[in-house]
Amino acid sequence: MIELPEQQVERILDAEIQREGGDKYTNNPADRGGPTRFGVTEREARAFGYAGDMRQLPLEVAKAIYRKRFVSDPGFDQVMAIDPSVGAKLIGIGINMGPGTAAKFLQRWLNGFNVDGTHYAQLTADGNAGPVTLDALRAFIRWRGPMGVTALLTGLKSSQGDRYLDLAEANPSQRQFLFGWVSNRVET
Repeated sequence: MIELPEQQVERILDAEIQREGGDKYTNNPADRGGPTRFGVTEREARAFGYAGDMRQLPLEVAKAIYRKRFVSDPGFDQVMAIDPSVGAKLIGIGINMGPGTAAKFLQRWLNGFNVDGTHYAQLTADGNAGPVTLDALRAFIRWRGPMGVTALLTGLKSSQGDRYLDLAEANPSQRQFLFGWVSNRVET
């Protein structure tokens, strides 16, 4: 059975919500996100228009926030149309680090793999996965094929892990999260 794009997104969001602790409400003073449920911070919920108690945030609202903020707004749904595994990885990074960071990681790796800028236009790592970035991704996959996708995913995971370590080294209060970040997020 072929999985339709919306089914793929639903599966990704379900997995990400579980990685974020499921329906558990948290408000860890060391977590800069503050009050959180389903991995959605109070700041994101309020920006989306949710005015209720974060302990009562409905799953449907959380998923709508995820779809808008981490799938459609940054264009990761378009990345998924090019390669579902790269799109899924960017959604996951975006949820935990912000979609701009995820897009920058993609742009930097595409630039790094682009030998002398000969295979596609060099990108500005601006965190916007727009048409030029999408064209570069298509060209990279045409050029490098499945091994290229594997290498790109490895690169994205490397950048993600490095960023987690930087965060933990810069702020010792974040070290309590480092093991979970790496074990639950980098390899997914």
